[in-house]
Amino acid sequence: MENDRIHNPKSSMSLLVVGSVAFDAVETPFGQRPRMLGGSASHFSIAASFFTDVRLVAVVGGDFGPSEEDVFRRHNIDTTDLERIPDGNTFLWRGRYEYDLNVAHTLETQLNVFAGFQPKLSEGSKQARLVFLGNIQPDLQRGVREQIPNADLVALDTMNLWIETTRDSLQKTIEVVDLVIINDAEARQLADEPNLIKAARKVLSWGPRGLIVKRGEYGAAMFTKEEYFAIPAYPLEAVFDPTGAGDTFAGGLMGYLASQEKIDEAAMRRAMIFGSVMASFNVEEFGTERVQRLTYDEINQRFREFKRFTHFEEIPFERAVKAVQ
Repeated sequence: MENDRIHNPKSSMSLLVVGSVAFDAVETPFGQRPRMLGGSASHFSIAASFFTDVRLVAVVGGDFGPSEEDVFRRHNIDTTDLERIPDGNTFLWRGRYEYDLNVAHTLETQLNVFAGFQPKLSEGSKQARLVFLGNIQPDLQRGVREQIPNADLVALDTMNLWIETTRDSLQKTIEVVDLVIINDAEARQLADEPNLIKAARKVLSWGPRGLIVKRGEYGAAMFTKEEYFAIPAYPLEAVFDPTGAGDTFAGGLMGYLASQEKIDEAAMRRAMIFGSVMASFNVEEFGTERVQRLTYDEINQRFREFKRFTHFEEIPFERAVKAVQ
């Protein structure tokens, strides 16, 4: 099908991301990077840029130089609303992973200019068709949402910190978005419910049309009031750095949706697979290194492989029974 692959040039339909641009310092059993481009908006926008036009709203300091700016330029990411504070420093996160790459150990967090971040949207950003509210304070997310009342779809990410410290504000924000994209531990914590199915039902009762649960090496699941859809993760022999994989997943998913005229159940399912494809590339190297070098052929090939190993033939029950006897 035509919709089962992406093409260059991209659609002119726009996607806005509001989140963090940061420097990451990461150690894993397979190596380390003392300083690399990171942050939710960076990972998201680079992944999404393969599918659609992306605008980025974030803040950086005077230490954010031409080499980092060039990454966004090469991917045609609109940084008009990237606020620059020359006498400040960019948000810094330093972390370590053991052999269990699902668990990140935070060694240091320097919020720097991000501590006072107040998203400032140009008129162009306010016209975005799709919006992704990255992992920032819920009041700020809701403030952005109120400035874009006509967006076709607004998605939100969050984390345990906001669930623990600003639960009421977070729930108010979830009530005014269309899609929530969080990991399984966050979904259970948010709903105060150990069972993921019950947790999803509770979150959906607050108003969003859908909940997508990121499950790391086990894939992802989508819940709506009528449907459930789940996919595995792409099988990889080498995983070097999972930093930003969730935001890369969201970037692939939202980027694909922004490229589609119609956002229906079928498009959402394809978008989840494209999201997983992009995340699978992200973890193969450190930070954004692998995704920066991606080609359309590589993305489409991995999408086709995903379809192949998740496909099965439907046969009548009677034939199935005979087959296993």
